[in-house]
Amino acid sequence: MPIKTARLHLRPLTPSDAGDIATLAGDWDVARMTGRIRHPYSLVDADQWISKLSDDEFVRGVEFEGRLVGAVGYVPNDDGSAEIGYWIGKPYWGRGFATEAARALVNHCFRRERRPRLTCCHFADNTASARVIAKLGFRLTGRGKGWSEARKEHIETMKYERRRPLIARLGSFAS
Repeated sequence: MPIKTARLHLRPLTPSDAGDIATLAGDWDVARMTGRIRHPYSLVDADQWISKLSDDEFVRGVEFEGRLVGAVGYVPNDDGSAEIGYWIGKPYWGRGFATEAARALVNHCFRRERRPRLTCCHFADNTASARVIAKLGFRLTGRGKGWSEARKEHIETMKYERRRPLIARLGSFAS
């Protein structure tokens, strides 16, 4: 089911998205801030990623005016929580797309999926993600190290969580 915001359409990825993903995610400035995107990142890499998404991964393409600009998603944890992630292509930075798309994903996780808690992290040098996460109401829970496939090294990470709002929890008892 697609998720819509005022400007964005979050929809399942298709094989035809591979070219845009390779171009956008393959940019060094995007790839180096993610854990799983290698650099260089090819059309074959993007095609394989799309085709190998597992059933437990919820990934949506972020579309603006009919054009793919990034991706958001989550992976469930064993305790019922989920870890969210997102990236936006560099030509689309500075427009609030990451915040808008991630906010829609958070709302989906809490309201539709009824996740009790969400987690996320970013590399310590990714100040843009720090701002997005703060706008979404996550709280810092600690630091750690995370692997960057693009950088080929472990990087200091900042870890966050957000619990489902009480009003959403109360609403789940009424349904």
